[in-house]
Amino acid sequence: MSRLKDMYKNEIVDAMIKKFGYKNIMEVPKIDKIVVNMGVGEAKENPKVLEAAVADMEKITGQHVVVTKAKKSIANFKIREGQSIGCKTTLRGEKMYEFLDRLVNLALPRVRDFRGVSRDAFDGRGNYALGIKEQIIFPEIEYDKIDKVRGMDVIIVTTAKTDEEARELLRLFNMPYEK
Repeated sequence: MSRLKDMYKNEIVDAMIKKFGYKNIMEVPKIDKIVVNMGVGEAKENPKVLEAAVADMEKITGQHVVVTKAKKSIANFKIREGQSIGCKTTLRGEKMYEFLDRLVNLALPRVRDFRGVSRDAFDGRGNYALGIKEQIIFPEIEYDKIDKVRGMDVIIVTTAKTDEEARELLRLFNMPYEK
């Protein structure tokens, strides 16, 4: 069992009950899933770029990745319906906690000029969206072997009802918010 999952079961639940006064332990918000998405616009000219992006994301998440396709044609972007334009994966359970641990403790501190993540990137329903500009901040990616620096989106979906509850939950998971 991962260190974060143990921490959630022991310390985080107690702290959340104390702060928000939940009557039942089942009311305490928890992280439901983490969705990692990488849009690869260059894939329309060169399909090999998408293969490299899929390989990078599989190394980072430790899980199989699904290739996403365009839902409709957009002439301005030169995209046809059904064309492969990115990849994504949904992490749950043990892999989710391991990924969050690596993101918070290893990857984010490696970002150049890192001052913390935004406190305001919540959607109003307790979900948090985080944009990462380069995949090389993850220790699994070897700098010499990448063809291009790519960004990705990390969405942390929680069972929290409000942004305040979700912000506190992520703070207890050591999310480094900006001061």
